[in-house]
Amino acid sequence: MKDIQIERIESFIVDLPTIRPHHLSMAVMRNQTMVIVRLFCSDGIEGIGEATTIGGLSYGDESPEGMKLTLDTYMAPLLQGKSALSVNAIMALLDSHIKGNNFVKSAIETALLDAQGKRLGVSVATLLGGAVTDTLPVLWTLASGDTEQDIAEAHALLKEGRHYTFKLKIGRNDWKTDVRHVSAIKEAVGPEVKVTVDVNQAWSESIAKQGIALLQEAGIDLIEQPIIKTNFDGLARLTRYFTVPIMADEAAGTVSDAFKLAKIGGGSVFALKIAKAGGLTNIQRQAAIAQAAGISLYGGTMLEGTVGTVASAQVFSTLPHLEWGTELFGPLLLTEDIVKTRLTYQNGVLQLPQGPGLGIELDMNQVNKFKRK
Repeated sequence: MKDIQIERIESFIVDLPTIRPHHLSMAVMRNQTMVIVRLFCSDGIEGIGEATTIGGLSYGDESPEGMKLTLDTYMAPLLQGKSALSVNAIMALLDSHIKGNNFVKSAIETALLDAQGKRLGVSVATLLGGAVTDTLPVLWTLASGDTEQDIAEAHALLKEGRHYTFKLKIGRNDWKTDVRHVSAIKEAVGPEVKVTVDVNQAWSESIAKQGIALLQEAGIDLIEQPIIKTNFDGLARLTRYFTVPIMADEAAGTVSDAFKLAKIGGGSVFALKIAKAGGLTNIQRQAAIAQAAGISLYGGTMLEGTVGTVASAQVFSTLPHLEWGTELFGPLLLTEDIVKTRLTYQNGVLQLPQGPGLGIELDMNQVNKFKRK
């Protein structure tokens, strides 16, 4: 195959409405903002990617506006004219010239893999070694902030058969209030339904010990990132102290983080997110570290739209052991989408799109409708 170059890279910000406010410990989402990347190659093939964060700068140190600025000002000029055929070479070039900025690096790698998959007529999962499944279990987050509303929502989804595992976002209220909220929901859905809790770093270590003890007694199945992400040793102490699994999410951001946590036993589960890790290939590296250390895996999300969700699903489908399933429900939070065919969710699973690359296509009419001017 003759050398094929990157001709240009375009990015734009899209603001999509959500079905309801989504409460997290650090923010309340009333819509979802995402940065979409279009990477055009000299052979006429286009690859797409997505960079999405939560609540502007309240979650991490990259914002949609900052990500677009980085893409347009630094990444696009650096990559223009470079070969589009070696994803590894491009990502090494980015790492050598641009520090951090993992969310936008993930979007670039996604676009490169999408283009290469289309070029070769294979899926992104095939490029990454091949899928072991064409469906992924997906939980649903109950995050209205109202106990009775969350219970009604859970019962409706169970009756519909769309989800069988639920995650609760807490941390905005007094910890005792949050524990009562979670315990009431667990009691209402029953012991056969899995319920996990995401504290989003909101508790101190001493409060976490009290709160997790009560949540464990209430039958909660998994506790996610109860304390600040930088307190690796505290996460290890909590993991040793409780029998309920403790999951490292924000703490397990990069390949280096995963190695350090695995070394000290900081978490019995790792949440994998392509945005945090800086791309899909780094997810496979994190997964290898976790599995070598006997740490279980969970497919996380930054509440991406369809492009980022499918990118995550492609790499998650290559992992032989994804013990805690995924939370790739981001597109279900959106009232409208920017792709021609929306994803299929049923019977508690997401069906991977079939086709080359990501297997999806942008709907430019919808893009223009919701693109920030």
